[in-house]
Amino acid sequence: MSRGLFASRRRRWIALAVVGLLGVVFLRWTRSGRDARGGTAVRPVTVAAEPARSGDVPVYLNGIGSVTPLATVTVKTRVDGQLMAVHFREGQVVKADDLLAEIDPRPFEVQLEQAQGQLARDEALLANAKVDLERYRGLAAKDAVPRQQLDTQESLVRQDEAALVTDKAQIDNARLQLVYCRITAPVGGRLGLRLVDAGNIVHASDATGLVVITQLQPIDVVFTVPEDSVPTVVSRFAAGEQLPVEAWDRAQTRRVAEGTLATIDNQIDPSTGTLRLKAEFANDDGALFPNQFVNARLRLEVHRGVTRVPAAAVQRGTQGPFVYIVKSDQTVESRPVTLGPTDGDDIALESGVTPGEVVVVDGSEGLRPGRPVTITARGAARATPGS
Repeated sequence: MSRGLFASRRRRWIALAVVGLLGVVFLRWTRSGRDARGGTAVRPVTVAAEPARSGDVPVYLNGIGSVTPLATVTVKTRVDGQLMAVHFREGQVVKADDLLAEIDPRPFEVQLEQAQGQLARDEALLANAKVDLERYRGLAAKDAVPRQQLDTQESLVRQDEAALVTDKAQIDNARLQLVYCRITAPVGGRLGLRLVDAGNIVHASDATGLVVITQLQPIDVVFTVPEDSVPTVVSRFAAGEQLPVEAWDRAQTRRVAEGTLATIDNQIDPSTGTLRLKAEFANDDGALFPNQFVNARLRLEVHRGVTRVPAAAVQRGTQGPFVYIVKSDQTVESRPVTLGPTDGDDIALESGVTPGEVVVVDGSEGLRPGRPVTITARGAARATPGS
């Protein structure tokens, strides 16, 4: 009696389980059928989208660079003496030939006076020697003096003439030393810290000098590019093209300055497989500073009139890159694309999308072809599906 009751209950539970399982299978089949038919039971996915645009996309070569001054000069004295005055401020921007410092000129003024006195003395001796020479020539013509005495007097005149040349050179040298007492800027640029104070005795042999001038305008950036890109760069540079170069900060978020390619090194570094290039920047605003680290971008060419989309719109699948296109019925389709160069947050598409078609840029995680979507306020403000 108890065994029959147990068997009956067991059969009843099995039947209920089978009915429940069939219900679940039927419900899933019904939902999948609605999904396939695009029925109203499918919940739209919220996405951000915007239209593809037509525009120009530049092609860049990126390299790591360092700012190098056009000239760095250590200003030194060319004469020995006491530093009487310093006419510059540390950090001051100076022009070429600006007065920087003065050396005590009095010792060289004395040397100049001595040289001028020696010149006057030798001029008088030369004048007297010439008078005697003329007298000896007259006497020699009458055989009143030996020929040797006439030759000796002619030699004395030549000696006195040579002495005048030496005296004039001494005068020029003394005047040059006086010029050197006024120390001027050999190049324009920014001054560094003062290395010697007024009152000190300075020498031409001093290693430190008085101050260092760094030329900042214009200024150079030396950067490297991979050797695979060298033929393209060299051919365009040799053809006379002005290749623009941009200097970006360390984080590559801010463009610091714009310049042009100035020259190319003559050999590739075998240890890194890179070639060094030098670009020149006007640096009128002083944004570039010597030894500053920058990311350099050399623009090789510009692709005109290509289709641009945000790089976030491009998805990667087993069949290659693709994008989701929002159709006029607010459903999406998958479209394979051929990628071109990137420009900031945008990327060029060489095929697959035409300007004006709306692409999904955010929220594509739950998408599949045919799925309905709802455009967010950001997307709706910039694009209307089907427009």
